Amino acid sequence: MKRSTKWIIGIIVVVVIVIAGYFSFGGSLSGKQKAQTVTIGRVAPSKADESIWDVVSKQAKNKYNVTIKFRDFTDYVQPNKAVQNGEIDLNSFQTKQYLDVWNAAHKNSTLVSIGYTVTTPLRLYSHKVSNVKNLKRGATIVIDNDAANQARSLELLQSAGLIKLNNSKTPTPSDIVSNPKKFKITPIDANQTARQLDDVDAAIVNGGFASTDHVNLKYSIYKEPLTKTNEQYFNVIAATSKNRNKKAYKDVVKAYQTKAVKKQINKSYGQLERSAWDIKF
Repeated sequence: MKRSTKWIIGIIVVVVIVIAGYFSFGGSLSGKQKAQTVTIGRVAPSKADESIWDVVSKQAKNKYNVTIKFRDFTDYVQPNKAVQNGEIDLNSFQTKQYLDVWNAAHKNSTLVSIGYTVTTPLRLYSHKVSNVKNLKRGATIVIDNDAANQARSLELLQSAGLIKLNNSKTPTPSDIVSNPKKFKITPIDANQTARQLDDVDAAIVNGGFASTDHVNLKYSIYKEPLTKTNEQYFNVIAATSKNRNKKAYKDVVKAYQTKAVKKQINKSYGQLERSAWDIKF
């Protein structure tokens, strides 16, 4: 055998050994990256949410050696406080608009969005009528009572042609300038909206609670349109501004924004929810 041929064979053997060593770490980058743990706050996750985060967690662990842990909350206030205070690293429950309103109301807040997750078009549901035009005069409509989601709910009612608002950026019921059918619009806690469907004429239910409380889509009588203006309602992963560029946090976002997660979102939520990071206007 010629000397040059022996050299070539030797190089091939070395390459094979290197490749074998790489795959002994699971065929991913995790074997070469320092292990990190990131704690994420969520609000009342449904089984569908859990199934999506299971996929995200696997992506994060296998690709980036990041272990995701969760701390679950029952309201929209504590998760932001927990990130700001350093009790948890990130949270994933709110829209960009909600985060903006939160920051405006809490001057010490330094929370920022570090990536989109999903968008859940807000819906108006009713057990009494099957068409939004059939809501009777004086009908009671319940909406979320926190500032951001209340504003979003009122804007949905306006887009449905039920009311008209002034130009307030975060409207409240006092900003209604036209209500021809004298609807009684009542703000209540978000976790109670779905549970009121049998007692009121209609309710605007946040997508997360619609899933948790098993609200059937057949009762949806109006859906929020998907427009550039409504990009403010895309859900985000939030961190403090000083930590926004931490590699482990960026890896969590990358782990979320994958084809595998998009597939699971479609499987778990169907028409109720869709991936937001890949929407083009």
